[in-house]
Amino acid sequence: MTTVGAFLGRLGTALPLEKAAGWDPSVLQLGDPSARVDRVGVCHEVTEDVVAAVEADPVDLLVTYHPLLFRPVNQVIAGRSPAGRAHRLIRAAVALATVHTAFDAAPGGTADALAAALGVLETTGFGPLVPAGRCKVVAFVPPEAVDAVASSMSDAGAGVIGNYSACSYRSEGLGTFVPGRGARPTAGAVGEANAEAEIRLEMVCAATAVDSVVAALVATHPYEEPAFDVYDVRSNLGFVGRVGALTKPVLLADFASVCARELGSGGMRVSGEGEVRRVAVVAGSGGQFIAPAVAAGADVLVTGDVGHHSVVEALDRGLAVIDPGHAPTERPGMASLVAAIAATGVETLDHTGIDPTPWR
Repeated sequence: MTTVGAFLGRLGTALPLEKAAGWDPSVLQLGDPSARVDRVGVCHEVTEDVVAAVEADPVDLLVTYHPLLFRPVNQVIAGRSPAGRAHRLIRAAVALATVHTAFDAAPGGTADALAAALGVLETTGFGPLVPAGRCKVVAFVPPEAVDAVASSMSDAGAGVIGNYSACSYRSEGLGTFVPGRGARPTAGAVGEANAEAEIRLEMVCAATAVDSVVAALVATHPYEEPAFDVYDVRSNLGFVGRVGALTKPVLLADFASVCARELGSGGMRVSGEGEVRRVAVVAGSGGQFIAPAVAAGADVLVTGDVGHHSVVEALDRGLAVIDPGHAPTERPGMASLVAAIAATGVETLDHTGIDPTPWR
């Protein structure tokens, strides 16, 4: 039997769920982590039509790209609203998980799929995502105890970087101390200066795991008074966008035609002129990434929801902009999302063909 929690754990080996932006309500939004999962639905966004489809052909878990409850709510009651759709899913006993910016950052995810659809090659990431609170716990440990302390901290949640666990950095040094009256030193004598070889042990963890990690450190450390530090850090960031080159330079108008063919021409907006060699892409709303796109050497930024002032800023910086719309820039990644869910081995129902675009 697979549970919701176990399924999301397996999914986390394919998607860097911990790299989601800190403002993004990622992973489980509704449901019981211990509930059984046999069938999983996948959608672009939880629309009224998606909920109706799930009610008609039930699933145990619905994985959505866009979060349903993006803003805090204090009532979950029936009606046409995000909270109302949450109410319907709860009544249908459907758990809900979202992948959003974690899937943007994932290899083969939304950003990579958009770049591939437009023929952008040799891509690299740009536009770092700052995840929810991350910390680094640094301890100073006698060499003979460092493996035990690191293992204990790892069991408490430290040292996870992507698909790697028990990650640590260790450097040799010398710790000095004078035990005071009432101390029971593991090494040295009260009132005497002492110097001991120690290992500086560094491990990252989620801010929510700091209490557990520190408790494990202290419980395993051989010293009466272990020395340790906790730092807030921004580390191992994912990237929301991709930038790369076309096979050959083309005029902006010709590249816009490629975008229209691959993403749809309805409502597409184009600003700028000249030749395009390097292309930056951000799925969804990417107007805030104009400066990073310029710094990455892009000639054009392809993204959605770009405002007037952002376009003016782009033109002033010599960057063209193509805005095909929000959902159209995300659509190439939906097939990749369905494939990632199906690869976990559960029965997968594809609802990504239900278009969430509100414009007609």
